[in-house]
Amino acid sequence: MWLYLLGLLGAAFVLIAAGLALRGGGGSRIAADGGLLADRGSSYGKAFGLSRWLTTVDHKDIGLLYIALGVVAGLWGGVDAMMIRTELATPPTDVWDTRTYNELFTTHGITMLFLFVTPVFTGIANYFIPLLVDADDMAFPRINAIAFWLLPPSLVFIRAGLVTEVLAKVLEAFGVVVEALFALEPPGIGWTLYTPMSIEALNPQIDVFLLGLHLSGIATTIGAINIIVTIFTERGEEVGWENLDILSWALLTMSGLILFSFPVLGSVLVMLLMDRNFGTTFFLAEGGGALLYQHLFWFFGHPEVYVIVLPAFGLISFMLPRLVGRRLFGFKFLVYSTLAIGVLSFGVWAHHMFATGMDPRIRGSFMAVSIAIAVPSAVKVFNWIATLWYSRIRLSAPAIFLLGGIAVFIVGGVTGVFLASVPVDMVFHGTYYVVGHFHLILMGIIPFTMFAASYYWYPLLTGRMYDPRLARIQAVLTVVGGFVAFVPMLVVGADGLPRRYAQYPPEYALLNQVSTLGAYLIGAGVVLWVYNVFQSLRVGPEVEDADVWNLKETGQFSREWQWFERRLEQRRGEPSDDD
Repeated sequence: MWLYLLGLLGAAFVLIAAGLALRGGGGSRIAADGGLLADRGSSYGKAFGLSRWLTTVDHKDIGLLYIALGVVAGLWGGVDAMMIRTELATPPTDVWDTRTYNELFTTHGITMLFLFVTPVFTGIANYFIPLLVDADDMAFPRINAIAFWLLPPSLVFIRAGLVTEVLAKVLEAFGVVVEALFALEPPGIGWTLYTPMSIEALNPQIDVFLLGLHLSGIATTIGAINIIVTIFTERGEEVGWENLDILSWALLTMSGLILFSFPVLGSVLVMLLMDRNFGTTFFLAEGGGALLYQHLFWFFGHPEVYVIVLPAFGLISFMLPRLVGRRLFGFKFLVYSTLAIGVLSFGVWAHHMFATGMDPRIRGSFMAVSIAIAVPSAVKVFNWIATLWYSRIRLSAPAIFLLGGIAVFIVGGVTGVFLASVPVDMVFHGTYYVVGHFHLILMGIIPFTMFAASYYWYPLLTGRMYDPRLARIQAVLTVVGGFVAFVPMLVVGADGLPRRYAQYPPEYALLNQVSTLGAYLIGAGVVLWVYNVFQSLRVGPEVEDADVWNLKETGQFSREWQWFERRLEQRRGEPSDDD
């Protein structure tokens, strides 16, 4: 089985390497060309053809590939969430069985964190950082492509339990029976992969799962190095540290966190594989034990929270002033708070382990840092509110998402401050309160800002305009769904309902059904978004004026829109500054 999978991976690498070699043949230096292949038909400055997408080293194409992969993974993980909430609509286990439920919340967590959020933000970084810092491309275009192409096999490996079952049944229909494919089952050990359960479980899919996670970590680290080097060395002459945009600051900090935290995850995964397959005892009682695993995992895990949250902070700070027609309030304080969060995030990991019986003095120190990290987060919220003061708020779809995201984040953030307190955490640990807090933070900030960014830059990415009325309906539906889905979790959690169970006492049925209704509202919103994006791509009105959001009026017509304006001028055959 291992040889079979590794063979597939090796063949994929060879094909990609051969494609890149052909693309860069002749030893000439790759030049940024917008992904345009010579002598090919083109639409809106982009060539057609599968070879372009398989061999491109252009930062915009790779950015779109990252975003496409992230959207696919996000939809997949979203289906997991819908299945979880469907099971929880009734107290007994009567829709899926317990094993399936455990598998669903395991794969939902891993898919959303590693294969949805991080790739989408890396895609945004790839597309926009070179435009914002006035660079031709990312610093290492080929390495950029390799980093992306590590992710599809990672997705397959992580979700292999389901993929292999489908593949096995298809092969069986043609008379080919591969028992190894039937042997793989989705892991049901929780997304934290706690030991000793993850070591003792006999499911061979866990090994493939760990290999997939390791691949995604390598890809993420390579991408982060590329982002850091691009911002440090490829900035244009007019882009200094003092006028570097807030989104690039956030993505730079995110990349720094990845650089210091993901190697720890990689090491943990290798040790876990060795414990499972080669008789080592890194995380068994004879060696470091389960607590060593938890310390190492959360040393990576809490910075990972900020790896996925800081780009969302950056997107809010970048888009909000442009959508409300006012300059960003307190730019320097937002930069300093971003850097402060990056540093402090490495000093809070043990607050996930207050219930493990650690020394009270150590718990006290981690409680203090965990509460302290709320300060720079609050600075951001105050600056966003100050930016809105006396502004000209237009309720466009991205503005609704940003305002709704800030509101949801405030609720999620305040509930997190309580969890940082040792006495409160000891009571709420392991309950739905933690699930509600975590999802209010992540749902309020991450998907909402992604939706906002997709609408804000949709004209630039596609050359067409989306349906604004449908987008506003989707925005309202999703924001309302976010509150309806996750606030009841705080209530049942505070009342002591434990998480990670497929069944629960009947007295919690009503609030769980309200949560399920909220999840369905979010799901309906996602369906509307998918329809709007693809239908507008097909029949949406073409954009003629690059100043879609009236940014010139407030002097916020930033570099990516200036680039887009030049592209429109080229399309119309008008001379531009590039000519």
